[in-house]
Amino acid sequence: MKIFTILSFLFSSLFFSTISFADSKSETTTIEVQKQVVQVNINNATAEELTKGLTGIGISKAQKIIEYREKFGPFISIEQLKEVSGIGQATLDKNIGKIAL
Repeated sequence: MKIFTILSFLFSSLFFSTISFADSKSETTTIEVQKQVVQVNINNATAEELTKGLTGIGISKAQKIIEYREKFGPFISIEQLKEVSGIGQATLDKNIGKIAL
């Protein structure tokens, strides 16, 4: 009888610990999905919004994006962002899902 009790305890411990891991994993997945959804509209974002929302864009490049759109008008395509001094394909690739027009 002691063996049965011990085995039942071990089995239930294993079962409940698996459930707690599953809960934390789904929580992490939800947070990751929320991070991916955030987009920055490069046609009306402030320098601070550009800096916070885009990878590899500091205050200097953010200012250049704003100066470019003030001089040439709104961006028509995301690829046009490469015309801004200091922004190349690598920066564009890092941010492709975060940029909105």
